[in-house]
Amino acid sequence: MHPEVGRDAPGSCPKCGMALEPAAVIAEDGESPELIDMTRRFWGSLALTVPLIAAAMSHMFGFAGIVPVSARGFIELLLASPVVLWGGWPFFVRAWQSLVHRRLNMFTLIGLGVSVAYVYSLVAVLAPGVFPLSFRDARGRVGLYFEAAAMIVTLVLVGQVLELRARGRAGAAIRALLGLAPKTARRVREDGRDEDVPIESVAIGDRLRVRPGEKAPVDGVIIEGRSSLDESMVTGESIPVEKGPGDRLIGATVNGNGSLLMRAERVGGDTLLAQIVDMVARAQRSRAPIQRLADVVAGYFVPVVIAVAVVTFIVWSLVGPEPRLAYALVNAIAVLIIACPCALGLATPMSIMVAAGHGAALGILFRDAQAIERLRSVDTLVVDKTGTLTVGRPRLSDVYTAPGIAEQELLTVAASLERGSEHPLAAAIVAGAADRGVKPEAAADFESSPGQGVRGRVEGQSALLGNSPFFELAGIDLGALVTQAERMRIEGLTVVFVALEGQVLGLLGVADPLKETSAAAVRALHDEGLKTVMLTGDNRVTAESVARRLGIDEVIAEVLPAGKSESIERLKREGRIVAMAGDGINDAPALAAADVGIAMGTGADVAIESAGVTLVKGDLGGILRARRLSQKTMRNIKQNLFLAFVYNSIGVPIAAGALYPFLGLLMSPIVAAAAMSLSSVSVITNALRLRKVPL
Repeated sequence: MHPEVGRDAPGSCPKCGMALEPAAVIAEDGESPELIDMTRRFWGSLALTVPLIAAAMSHMFGFAGIVPVSARGFIELLLASPVVLWGGWPFFVRAWQSLVHRRLNMFTLIGLGVSVAYVYSLVAVLAPGVFPLSFRDARGRVGLYFEAAAMIVTLVLVGQVLELRARGRAGAAIRALLGLAPKTARRVREDGRDEDVPIESVAIGDRLRVRPGEKAPVDGVIIEGRSSLDESMVTGESIPVEKGPGDRLIGATVNGNGSLLMRAERVGGDTLLAQIVDMVARAQRSRAPIQRLADVVAGYFVPVVIAVAVVTFIVWSLVGPEPRLAYALVNAIAVLIIACPCALGLATPMSIMVAAGHGAALGILFRDAQAIERLRSVDTLVVDKTGTLTVGRPRLSDVYTAPGIAEQELLTVAASLERGSEHPLAAAIVAGAADRGVKPEAAADFESSPGQGVRGRVEGQSALLGNSPFFELAGIDLGALVTQAERMRIEGLTVVFVALEGQVLGLLGVADPLKETSAAAVRALHDEGLKTVMLTGDNRVTAESVARRLGIDEVIAEVLPAGKSESIERLKREGRIVAMAGDGINDAPALAAADVGIAMGTGADVAIESAGVTLVKGDLGGILRARRLSQKTMRNIKQNLFLAFVYNSIGVPIAAGALYPFLGLLMSPIVAAAAMSLSSVSVITNALRLRKVPL
C-alpha cells in the first residue's frame, strides 16, 4: 500500500503493517512465504482454540463437572498461550513497530486488544487476589478471557490468509503473462543447422526459426515465410494476424500453420512482454489520488478509536452493572478489535491491483494508479492522425496518367527515382509499383530536395518526381493535372507529379488508410459524451478530409511537435480534461502535457514512456475499454470505502455498548473479531469482481 517503502527481504510495512509485495514478479504460481506462514499459524491456532472455547463454555451446556472450576483456568491458559504468543506473534511485532515508527495502524488495535485480554486473564489465574470486588461476579470469581484473546488471533489470521490469497489472485494476470514466454529458442547457426538454446542466450541479430504451433521466442522481424499469428495474449484481439517478410513479431505470440525465420531485435527485459509485466507491476504498486482520503482518515482513525475505547472503559466502570470493571474491560477490547481499519486500508490497493491485471489481459496497460483514476473524468480526446487513426503505412492508391502516357511508363520512372529515397512515401510508391508488376530501373545522378522532391536520370533521361512547387522551380508546366491533383488532395491523398525530359507523365496519389476500427471508435466516443480533436502535423486539406470521414469535431493541422503540447495546454486552459492519443516521437511532448497520455503500443518507445496508458494493439477502440475500466474501478473503490466507513460507523458504537440501555445487547470481543474479518473479506470480494467486468 506504500510504494515508497522497500526492503531487501519479505516482511511487513512499517507504516500500515501489511505484508510487503515483491517488487520483481516471478512466473511461478507458488504461494508466498507470508501466506505459508500465516496458514500454518492459523491451523495451529484453530486446533487449540476449538478445545479452548469448549472448555470455557462447558458450564453453559451442563458439562461443568467434566472440567473442574479449579483447573479450568490453568487448562485455558495452557491452550491459549501458544495461540496468543505463537499464532499472534506477527501481530505483536507489527503493533510494536507501529509504536516505534509512530504510525498507528490496525495492528496497534489488535495488539492492544489481544494483549489486554490475555494479560488480564493471566493475572486472574496466577494472582486472582489482586482484583477488587468490581472485577468479580456474584460468586466472587474473576472472569477469564483467554478464549476471546485466542479467538481474536485466530479470526485475524483467517483475514490475513484470505487477504494474501486475494493478492495472489490479483497478481495472477501478471504471472499468466510471464508464463507465456517460451523457455527455449531454435537458433539457426551460420552453417544453417538449427540448435535449441535457452531463451536467455538469445542475442540481438540472431536468426531464429519458429515452427508451426510454436511461440515466437523474442521480439523481432520476419525474414522468411508467411503465417497467421495469434497475438491475443498481449493485444486481447482473438482474430489471428497474417504476417510475412518485414513484419514485426511479438515475443510469446503463437505461430499458426506456416514456418517462419525471424531476426531477433529485442531480447530479455526489452521485449514487449517484459515491458508489459513491468508496467503492470508498477501500476499495481502505485497509489491512486483517492487513496489520500483513506490515508487522512486512517491517520486520525486509530488514535480516535483508542480514545473511544478509553472513554468506553471509564463510562462502564462508573455507571455499568456489576461487575463494572469487567464489563468495562470487555467492551473496551471489543471497540479496539472491531474498529481495525484493515478494510479501509484494503479498499483502494485491492481494486487497483485487480484492475491493472485485468487491463493487461485486454492489452490495456496503466502506468500508475493516477492514470486509472484520471481517465474516467476525461471529456476531450485529442488524437494524432498517422498511426493512431490511420494504419501509419502509406500506400499507393491512385495512378493518373497524362494523355498518351502508359501507366507502366509512369510507374517505372517513379519507382526508379524513389528507390534511392528514404522518404516514407518513397517506399509506398516502390511497393505499389511492384504490386502492379513494374520493375524499377537503376537511377543515376540521384538528388533529393527535402520537402520538395527528387531528381535523377532514368535510362539516360532526366526525370523528376515531387510536389507542384518543385515543378514550378524546374519550369515545368503542370497544365490540367493541377485540377486533378486538387481533387485528390480534397479526398485526403498526398499527391506527387512525375516528369521525364521536361514532359509531365502524370501524378500519383499516396494515402495512409484509415484503421478499420477508427470510425466505429469515434462514434462510440461521441456516444459517451467525449469531444474529439485531431492534432496533426499533416497539411490541413488532408487532415480535414480524414476528419470528415470519421466525424471528428475539431482539426488542428500543420502543427510542429512543440505546437502540439501548446495546443494541449490551450484546451486545458479552456477547462477541459484532456487525453492525448499518439504513437510517434513527435507526440511525446503532447502526451506528457495531457491530463492522461495514451500511447499506441505499436509506436515509438519514447511515446510509450511519456504516456500514462498504453494500448498494446494500438487500436483507438482500446481507449473506450480503458475508460470504462477506469470508471468501473473508481466505482469499485468508492463501494469499498463506503463499506469500510459504514462498517466502522455502525460497529464501534455497538461495541461500546450503545444498544445495552435499550436492548440489553453487548458485543463480545469474539463477535467483534469475526465482524472485523468479515469487513475485510467483503472489501476483497468486491474488488475481485473487477476481474470479470465486461468492457
